[in-house]
Parts: sequence; structure tokens; C-alpha cells
Amino acid sequence: MTTTQTLETPGADLVYDVHGPLPTADGRPPLVMIGQPMDASGFHTLASLLSERTVITYDPRGLGRSTRKDGRTDHAPDIQAADVHALIEALGAGPVEMFASSGGAVTALALVSAHPEDVTTLVAHEPPLIGVLPDAGAAERARAGVRDVYEKEGWGAGMAAFIAMTSWQGEFTDDYFAQPAPDPAIFGMPAEDDGSRDDPLLSDRSWAVSGYRPDADALAAAPTRIVIAVGEESEGTITGRTSVATAELLGRRAAVFPSHHGGFMGGEFGQAGQPEAFAGRLREVLGGAG
Repeated sequence: MTTTQTLETPGADLVYDVHGPLPTADGRPPLVMIGQPMDASGFHTLASLLSERTVITYDPRGLGRSTRKDGRTDHAPDIQAADVHALIEALGAGPVEMFASSGGAVTALALVSAHPEDVTTLVAHEPPLIGVLPDAGAAERARAGVRDVYEKEGWGAGMAAFIAMTSWQGEFTDDYFAQPAPDPAIFGMPAEDDGSRDDPLLSDRSWAVSGYRPDADALAAAPTRIVIAVGEESEGTITGRTSVATAELLGRRAAVFPSHHGGFMGGEFGQAGQPEAFAGRLREVLGGAG
């Protein structure tokens, strides 16, 4: 059984879904799943494959069904962490276990830094933390290049540039910057410009996410068990490299999961990974194994 509810806060009305009973049937903490800029719809397959658990998914403020009241358009991890903290308090079922992917993993690290009592185990999947890379300056330049293409030519061209950046192997060298902008048609993207410039992935609205600096001391002091996860197919890509570097920052090794950055998806947004194998690995890690 799934119920949908809205948590009203001063800055946003947050819509969330509860898949299963509360209190939980198995006595374990609920499993909260968060993404960014992905909303709850991206976790549909993974939640269904973990039907023995009570799973909570939500739409971050300004995304999906959650509306903003703060007059802002940027996506800041500290603000979103406060939202997740309010959600956990509203559930009355904390501390929780958490699976957080991409920008959601950054929010989750900010949450554990600020509210370490909220989460018992965090699996942070491929946090795109550019600042931890040895080539951080070049990576920021590559990120700005995607934004520039999007601003000049629109969504299709911007998404093609984003795919080219996120699939680049290794550090961002002169060879990367010497490449011409990719043709959107190569990736099946439209060349037409619809005039919009508010995409959270392609604009600079989420730069606070990729520019976030994790507080290693606060994370080390937290009672939360933190597992940084990386897809086996992500080796050498920017999010694969940020995952490994983030794990090293915390004095540990990244846990390898099946597939790629969207490996838990079963076709949501046209992206499919290995969701059954991914769910099995997540179940294993949450149970306490590597």
C-alpha cells in the first residue's frame, strides 16, 4: 500500500510517498530514498524490488510535485537537508536508513553532518562532488561549458554536452576541451530550442550541489554508518571518480554496485540499469556487508 502526503514547511510544500506500513512491519527503520534533481518517480522500480521494507520517497523542493514558497530557484544541499530532517521528524519513525543517489547523496551527507541522529546507515550513491577531484578546476570548467551550451542553444544541445562530459574517461585534459560540441542528434536529442533555461541539471541552479564541500570531521564523528557507493560501469567517469575520492576523504573504500549512475532504474526517464541486481546489493549492504 502506498500513501501520498504533503508536509508544509515555511519554505516549501514537500510531497512524499510512504510505500508500506508505519510503524514498519519488520521492526526495522523505514528506508528513505532521495535523489536530486530526480524526484520520487525515479525510485519506482527500486522501491518495488524492496517490497519487504517500508520505503519513503519524496520530491525535493521545487522539483516534481513539491512547490517552493521561498522565492528561490537554486538547489542548495543545506536547505534540502533541512527539508529531509523535517520529513524524518514528521514521519515519527527515525532514525531511518537511507539510500541517496547523485545530488541526493550530497543532500544526505549534508543531513548527516547537521543531524547525525537522523540516519543509522547511509548508502550515498555516486555523489557528484567536484571539489574532491584532483582536477577540480578543470571539472568546474567542463561543468560551465555544459551550462554555456545550454544557455546558447537550448535543452537538446545542453543535454548532449552533459552526456559528453559525464561519459568522459579520466581527468579533464586539453583533449576534452578541444572537442567540438556534440550534435544532439547523436544522442537522440532534439535540435530545436524551446526557449526554456530552467533545467536544474543543465543550468547553474544546481551548482551548489556539485560544489558542496563535505565536512569530513563531522561525518567521521557521526554515529551514522556511511557507505559511499559507485557503479561498476562508472569507473573513470566524473561521478565514478568523485565517488572514489569522497570515500577516500572519509578514510574508506567505495562499495561497488552493479551497473552505472542510474543502475537502480528500470526504465524511468528512459534509463535502465540492472535494478534487480542493484536491489540485491543494496539489501546486502544495508544488512551490514561490504
